[in-house]
Amino acid sequence: MSVYFIAQVRVDDAEGYARYAARAGSGLVAAGGKVLTADDSPVPVEGEWFGPRTVVIEFESEEAFRGWYDSPDYQEAVKLRFESTESRAVLVHGLG
Repeated sequence: MSVYFIAQVRVDDAEGYARYAARAGSGLVAAGGKVLTADDSPVPVEGEWFGPRTVVIEFESEEAFRGWYDSPDYQEAVKLRFESTESRAVLVHGLG
């Protein structure tokens, strides 16, 4: 079953975030991750939305996601995101 990693991001340090994106992206493709959107202008329809950037990445399974997210390479990369942004992220499961 597909899973989706969804992040809401406010970038505070564009250079640091660019370093994060370059490093995180290299392992993403190998793990089968597919960026479905990286939108800097989402349109809130209900409630308050956090941050101007929303990113949605699809993985074929939770195991594939975990292989990427929990890898030593990504755990080093994500430190750059934590340092350069304020962000929130969730993992949601597809319908089948």
